[in-house]
Amino acid sequence: MASTWSSLGKQLGTIAREQGPRIMRMQAPKLVDRMQRSVRWDRALGRRPVVAVRPAASVPVPTHERARQVVYCPQLNGRADPGEIVWTWVPFEEDPSEGKDRPVLVVGRDATTLLGLMLSSNPRRAHDPHWVEIGSGPWDYEGRPSWVRLDRVLDVPEEGIRREGAILPRPTFDLVAHRLCREYHWQ
Repeated sequence: MASTWSSLGKQLGTIAREQGPRIMRMQAPKLVDRMQRSVRWDRALGRRPVVAVRPAASVPVPTHERARQVVYCPQLNGRADPGEIVWTWVPFEEDPSEGKDRPVLVVGRDATTLLGLMLSSNPRRAHDPHWVEIGSGPWDYEGRPSWVRLDRVLDVPEEGIRREGAILPRPTFDLVAHRLCREYHWQ
């Protein structure tokens, strides 16, 4: 069943990429007119128009540049904490104007900015020294094993999180933390 949904999602993505620009050109005049009318009403009522856009994660930076103390302290309290896996929009390194929504392991925090390591379910990661296997969990709806990328850290604005995905078990988080300390000078 899950593979059917995955296949359907890929097909819808292909259709959106191929047909989206044409549909936008056709719909743009109507949308612009509707937005202008909405903005006029907002101004007449003394309200400022609000455009809700979820901020994206930063382009990844080398892990050793963000070295800090790594502490496991997950709490499902609405705020993401180290040890939790959350979802956010992650730009592609090859083309930062494009990206995808993906799970990210939170390993630190700077006020409202989370430090995250992206996850992948691509089995080719098993042989890459910059990735560590963390097994499967509720962050992957197909139950596939996942890997965490260690050599790149993302700055994720807290308001850029789509949802909390899961708490990584302590022994698995410790495996990631030990590699960060040993190979990237974290504490």
